[in-house]
Amino acid sequence: MAQTVWSILPPVITIVLALWTKEVYMSLIIGIFSGALLFTGGNLLESILTMFAVMEDKVGGNVNILVFLVILGILVAAITRSGATRAYGEWAARVIHGKRSASILTALLGIVIFIDDYFNCLTVGTVMRPVTDKFKIARTKLAYIIDATAAPVCIIAPVSSWAAAVGSSLPEDSTIDGFTLFLQTIPFNLYAWCTLAFMLFIIWTGRDYATMGRSVQENEEHFFIPPEYQDTDEEVGEDALGLGSGKIYDLILPLVVLIAACVYGMLYTGGIHEGKSIADAFADCDSAKSLVLGSFIAFVFTGLLYLPRRVITFGQFCACFAKGFKAMVPAIFILCLAWTLSGICSDKYLDLGGYVGAVVSSNATVMTLLPPIFFLVAIGLAFATGTSWGTFGILIPIAMAIVGTENAALLTVCVAAVLSGAVGGDHASPISDTTILASAGAQCHHLDHVSTQLPYVLTVSVCCFLGYIVDGVTQNGWLGLATAFGCLIVIMLGIRAKVPVVDK
Repeated sequence: MAQTVWSILPPVITIVLALWTKEVYMSLIIGIFSGALLFTGGNLLESILTMFAVMEDKVGGNVNILVFLVILGILVAAITRSGATRAYGEWAARVIHGKRSASILTALLGIVIFIDDYFNCLTVGTVMRPVTDKFKIARTKLAYIIDATAAPVCIIAPVSSWAAAVGSSLPEDSTIDGFTLFLQTIPFNLYAWCTLAFMLFIIWTGRDYATMGRSVQENEEHFFIPPEYQDTDEEVGEDALGLGSGKIYDLILPLVVLIAACVYGMLYTGGIHEGKSIADAFADCDSAKSLVLGSFIAFVFTGLLYLPRRVITFGQFCACFAKGFKAMVPAIFILCLAWTLSGICSDKYLDLGGYVGAVVSSNATVMTLLPPIFFLVAIGLAFATGTSWGTFGILIPIAMAIVGTENAALLTVCVAAVLSGAVGGDHASPISDTTILASAGAQCHHLDHVSTQLPYVLTVSVCCFLGYIVDGVTQNGWLGLATAFGCLIVIMLGIRAKVPVVDK
């Protein structure tokens, strides 16, 4: 069943079940087990062992990400307990005078936090959720803004964990510098640029449509917080004792230290102290280790900032450990299952990427169609597997093998199309880690976020597809960029003319 059409079945089963039942955990487990059954030829006991062997391997390989999430959860809990978030919310409520301002500030914060999408999703949600709640902005719309400023920003930021991942996706025998190729793709990453423009348009005009429009309209009539994210009696009891005396800088300083420490961590793990240049250090860094290093430094700094000033007591600080871990459990569980599904589809097992690569190679006779083909294949693969990193890790070597290094212009556009499609498919996928974390950061139902974001993803993707067709025909990335934005402007004018203002 490896490297055949059957390798598509596990992610398809998972996605269909998730959309039908709205139960992500069980859908993932069934999808993983179906893949294990296909791999073992229907041997029940071997399938169970295979499933947990893949889980052991994938979770073990991503343990640094899990540790980072736990430390970040503890930091969030400590900042909230200190009263700094409340102080920031009170300041923002005085400064911000409406939904539009609150949403734009949320988007700007998401753009500023560009080093990693995981960090972006959770930090922006934690900091801005009290403000957006105050102005009764739907949490599904908050999740969209978070998601739209996570991966799309990281994939066009030279200093990010994504830049390192793209650079490391090139074949080992490649004569092209991966970081340089990444820099060249930035202007032609149509999905990233169009998503940011479309998000700002939606925020400014308030003309939400399709499922998002209905969600925002329902929120206008009755502001809704999912029960699982409402305060429990235990938490209310803690708050009754009083939050800490934290000020706004007790929120800002830990975040600044966290960002600076994560950037330094990337430079350190990339070998900056061994004489490498800044560009080479970022290209060679271990982003997961960097995030753990940066988050732990920020954790220690936060303790030293709070405890001597008695912003919170030592006991309250320690109580944040369990509370922070608890807050991250749903995201961690889904991530572990999503990684396992990705593992069962990897080249060691069903080799979904090999099958997709063979399909792409067999349809690559017309060079002018390569950019749109790579864009569509990347969207489909990222949607099915829930991983954009895995998608461009599979497709970039294929693009280099098909196009070659001689035609630099076409290679740059094809790689840009792969990166663009990988982010687009990742946005649409219900099993994507960034989609999961965006809904966790906004504290809304995961599948509500998926269903409300999907029409926006499809709108932008159509414009990008047309842009990449022009790219392929002309082999000029700037003409494709102009085409994509031209199509997007036409659609936005149509929305402005036909869709009433929903988010007032």
